[in-house]
Amino acid sequence: MISPNDPSLASWIKVDKESDFPIQNIPFGICHTQKDSAPRPCTRIGDTVIDLRALAGLGYLSNCDVDLSIFDQPNLNAFFDCGRPSISRVRNALSVLFREGSTALKDHPDHIQKVCIPVEQTVADLPVKIGDYTDFYSSIEHATNIGKMFRDPANALLPNWKHIPVGYHGRSSSIIVSEQPIHRPKGQYKADEDTLPSFGPCRLLDFELETAFITCTPNQLGQSITTGQAPEHIVGFVLFNDWSARDIQKWEYVPLGPFLSKNFASSISPWVVTLDALEPFRVSGPEQDPPVLPYLRYTGKWHYDIGLEVLIQPEGGEPTRVSESNFKYMYWNICQQLAHHTVNGCNIQTGDMYGSGTISGADQSSLGSMMEITWRGTRPVKMSDGTERKFIQDNDTVIIRGHAVKDGVRIGFGEVKTKVLPAN
Repeated sequence: MISPNDPSLASWIKVDKESDFPIQNIPFGICHTQKDSAPRPCTRIGDTVIDLRALAGLGYLSNCDVDLSIFDQPNLNAFFDCGRPSISRVRNALSVLFREGSTALKDHPDHIQKVCIPVEQTVADLPVKIGDYTDFYSSIEHATNIGKMFRDPANALLPNWKHIPVGYHGRSSSIIVSEQPIHRPKGQYKADEDTLPSFGPCRLLDFELETAFITCTPNQLGQSITTGQAPEHIVGFVLFNDWSARDIQKWEYVPLGPFLSKNFASSISPWVVTLDALEPFRVSGPEQDPPVLPYLRYTGKWHYDIGLEVLIQPEGGEPTRVSESNFKYMYWNICQQLAHHTVNGCNIQTGDMYGSGTISGADQSSLGSMMEITWRGTRPVKMSDGTERKFIQDNDTVIIRGHAVKDGVRIGFGEVKTKVLPAN
């Protein structure tokens, strides 16, 4: 067992039993306060945000064998660039410092005042400077559903799908953090009955329920990362909403795939939950048939039992849950995704982000997009205020949450929450 994951641990910081952030989590993020607008690295226990810059400045992280200047940066890239062993040492030190019975910090109220901030007094920023972003397409249920809608239902999967983790390179500059609203995108679309395309605001705006992993420890151009090496290059996960303009996407995606239908925004949760914290929730994945090529074979359990849910909140109304899914449903895992991404010698960077692809299960309640939930708008979903949704409307707020539970310990991500404003 990784020592900070011990289910018996408790913190001297108050933590509600339903919190996503017990002492066993210790995620990493970037926050600022209203008093101090400078973003700085932080962690979180319960509803308390812990300022790592202040903590390092007071000498509490001097035993972590890292350059403490990494905690005086506006993003986590320098910290994550130290590699997983260093990240683990910092997490271990924080676990010891804040666990019940530790008095090194607890006995100094003046230091606590500088270090510990109520979460409501903080504002979350993007955790990393994202150099590149790749989105995979790794749920067999989602790919099958989309194939049934747009291709031959009897041959829903394309011939390559069970042989490679399909992906595409997306737009990193438009990835935003939770609570930042987006405007409905505009573009070209063409109805089946029309001869020529039209231009205007997207009519079929959709969410995509995903997670995303973030990399550390770059490889050199020309070098590959094997499935066995992949975990040492991955820090952890965030929740990910890969917004999609379905009408624009349908018109533009042949022959090169998504463009304006995807690059207007993707939303992430602010806290990076480490692979170390998620270690207890690793599970076996589905059988891959036909067998994959040797470079995609892996050992161990590299799928994760993380429960996920999506809610839609109309303006002035209560949220309605429209999906309840699980990350463990994915066909391709993170080790296979990174190995395939780099098998041609592609060089990854610290802070790069990799979307899982839409996460859908086998039953109606676990589908990961409105395209599937309403089956192209033919099965509207009723909201708590009595209105119906085929796709996302102006002033709706989409909320994605996720957490894993085992041995009485709940490790979560908080939420990614985004309001859709009318088109500019």
